[in-house]
Amino acid sequence: MSAHPTITPRPGIMDIAPYVGGASTIDGANDVVKLSANENPFGPSPAAIDAYRAMADTLGEYPESHVDLSKALAALHGISADAIVLGAGSDELIAMLCKAYAGPGDEVLYSAHGFLMYKLSALAVGATPVTAPEVDLTLDPDALIGAMTERTRLVFVANPNNPTGTMVGRAVLERIADALPPQALLVLDSAYAEYLRPEEDDGALALAGTRDNVVTTRTFSKIYGLAALRLGWCFGPRHVADVLHRVRGPFNVTAPALIAGLAAVRDQDHVETSRITNEVWRDWLAREIGGVPGLSVLPSRANFLLVHAGDRVAALDAHLKSRGLIARRVDGYGLPEHLRISIGDPAACRRVAEAVAHFGTT
Repeated sequence: MSAHPTITPRPGIMDIAPYVGGASTIDGANDVVKLSANENPFGPSPAAIDAYRAMADTLGEYPESHVDLSKALAALHGISADAIVLGAGSDELIAMLCKAYAGPGDEVLYSAHGFLMYKLSALAVGATPVTAPEVDLTLDPDALIGAMTERTRLVFVANPNNPTGTMVGRAVLERIADALPPQALLVLDSAYAEYLRPEEDDGALALAGTRDNVVTTRTFSKIYGLAALRLGWCFGPRHVADVLHRVRGPFNVTAPALIAGLAAVRDQDHVETSRITNEVWRDWLAREIGGVPGLSVLPSRANFLLVHAGDRVAALDAHLKSRGLIARRVDGYGLPEHLRISIGDPAACRRVAEAVAHFGTT
């Protein structure tokens, strides 16, 4: 059926190219390893799985409040529970921030290879997405600050960044916060923060807890392994939390997500094991791939690697698929010569290394 000639969406909607998640199947292949979505290969905490199963008999009831999970997050991170807002993944929180603070005539600013949802969420509310150039695929604070105008309402910084895996330190984030125009809010997207060593902490939570113009977002989809349940949270000034509670749906987070998330937060041993295992195999795989002629790997602080293959990127992608390995093309991020490869379990990492080594001989 064709579109109605007079019923049209608001400006910006039709400029959105719908987000496409990482592929999970290969035609004709059975033994497939999905390395396209930055998922935790070890899945969620067993305690989270048990909690999810145990609440099956209550699926006919509306979710209860977010208080218990907010209090658990607050206790874990030493922050205030009443300044936490939960969402259906950090994607929803990004969209809510755009809905609450940006619109037609406003600008949403982020670095050139930042997460795609910044652009999509900006367009959805009629705002103008603006990008700032990077240096060596890393956020350039001078360029970001130089791109701020009187129309800038939101500045998004993913740290570590997806899909590059690069990050900047606390001093850079403080400088960006200091340079914000008075009407702008800085949003620190910390989806991969749990993959950092304690000494690598960028201070996002501390900044969000002490500044009235800084918010940070996190997700349960990555190291917590709860991507299917869509659960995230943000922390910042109480005036921002108050606004987001007004625009979010009354039951925006499902009961299974709340219950499993609470159990996951209480099992930090699983989180730490996942972090250490990821670091060991990420760095090992980076060395293996980086040793193949014609390929280079960007140093990553997250749970994936960005591999530069130049004009052979399509061939590399096809070669991996021929061996049952699904990576992610990142053309949509302005990186047509790169592949993003999530860090799988040890067996998957070995398969990738063997496949890439064979590719290097062809």
